[in-house]
Amino acid sequence: MKQSQFGRNLANDQFPNLTRNLSLVENSLSNVMAGARVLVADQDAMTSELLRSLNGREGYRIVSVSDGREAFRVLKADADFHVAIFNMAMPHLHGLDIVRYMKAEKRLMRIPVVLIGGEGDAKTVAESFAAGAIALLPKPFTAEQLHRTLRLALNSAGRVEVRRAA
Repeated sequence: MKQSQFGRNLANDQFPNLTRNLSLVENSLSNVMAGARVLVADQDAMTSELLRSLNGREGYRIVSVSDGREAFRVLKADADFHVAIFNMAMPHLHGLDIVRYMKAEKRLMRIPVVLIGGEGDAKTVAESFAAGAIALLPKPFTAEQLHRTLRLALNSAGRVEVRRAA
């Protein structure tokens, strides 16, 4: 058995057409998601490095800030993001607080939000989803985990349909 990029178990010898079709769909998704604008607020250098590697490989347009207050200022002036990624424990304004603000603002509520950090315990997960986040990515994480989470976020609420030229 071989596992596809999206985690489905497939028997290549039994379903060669299905495997080929899934590969075509996955490649199309990657092309459609290229150029997506992503707001990232995290003071952690590791997150920035992982995002830079994805930016080069996948073509995301990353707008990066180092704390919650900067993210808040960016969002007040600019709502043209396909995804937002916030650290839960940033200086000046926490990720959960920014998510709550975004979900109360009509022009921002359409942006899917991923929170990073935290222990991943039940209370943290519940708070994240209650605030309006679509995913919680506990640290440490790999570039592949971050990429899959970004794809999930872009796919949520029809983001795949929104493609802009880079």
